[in-house]
Amino acid sequence: MPATTNIRLRQVRHALDAAGAGALLETHLPNIYYLCGFSGDSGALLVDSASATLFTDGRFTVQAKEETRGIRVHIHTGPLLEAVGAHLRARRRQRVAVSPAHLSLGGWKVLRKAAGANLKWVAIDGLVESLRAVKDAAEIDRMRDAAGLGSTVMEEVIRMVRPGVTELDIAAEIGYRMRRKGASGESFEAIVAAGPRSALPHARPTARRIGKNELVVLDLGAILRRYCSDLTRTVHVGKASARVRQWYYAVLEAQAAARHALKPGVTCGAIDAAARNVLDRKGLGRYFVHSTGHGIGLEIHEDPRIARDQKRLLDAGNVVTVEPGVYVEGVGGIRIEDDALVTPRGAEILTTAPREFLEL
Repeated sequence: MPATTNIRLRQVRHALDAAGAGALLETHLPNIYYLCGFSGDSGALLVDSASATLFTDGRFTVQAKEETRGIRVHIHTGPLLEAVGAHLRARRRQRVAVSPAHLSLGGWKVLRKAAGANLKWVAIDGLVESLRAVKDAAEIDRMRDAAGLGSTVMEEVIRMVRPGVTELDIAAEIGYRMRRKGASGESFEAIVAAGPRSALPHARPTARRIGKNELVVLDLGAILRRYCSDLTRTVHVGKASARVRQWYYAVLEAQAAARHALKPGVTCGAIDAAARNVLDRKGLGRYFVHSTGHGIGLEIHEDPRIARDQKRLLDAGNVVTVEPGVYVEGVGGIRIEDDALVTPRGAEILTTAPREFLEL
């Protein structure tokens, strides 16, 4: 069994002991990959004190054997959760942990019926996610590479921003260039939002053509060897007004304050406050309508959450985004986002695209 898998399963077993459970039934595919290396799109993993069993169907027989070591592979027929429940039926009175956040109501009903009435269920959300929040050296290497790839694509596509080009044109180039550089896909649908639409934090790209004298927000992320990156830059087409320049440098200062505050032992709420306080002092606080950041890794949104009043303490090995912004309805928006690794000495910024204000 690979050493990493061994370590992660041992951590799960310690967490189960602390929770008073004898086994974990994991159904969230990123968690299954994290624990045993299986990357198929149908499966469940049962971890107990002595073994780990992967349930999947015949489409993945060869893949499961190639991707896992030291894991029992159970190839089932029929519905997945019925097969898992039937396997668990013999475990009378065992306490099995499940994550309600990753089970639909229908799936839960199927599982309970198949497992029978004598099993004890323990609801635990976030058990594996809390382990995933602290990245090991191999994960950090992958995330550095993903951040570097995303940064290179950002620098390339910014040069394409000009009047007459559509948001969809830029978004298509982002996806194409990522894959040409080795990414398996995008962490999310790229955001390309111009003019008043840049005031929509999660705008989807449209056929709207970029005009003169307007802001353009570009938010993109690459998946490389299964790990995500996420970065945003804002540019201005034409000469910006003094007001827009003031907004930009206020956001840049807010981001710098949050980046400098990133240290182990600091609360996530304190990082958010560092950015928010700058924008409040500049009279822009009411235009900052989302949290300052979030964890990233196998998924684009992970623990920890960098948001107002969050009491969770940062750990060395967390990788988070730092992304304050201002959004003025009818005018436009500005967001600057980077990926940061929390180290014992502070923050290492993984994304490398320049942050200076560009007037194109």
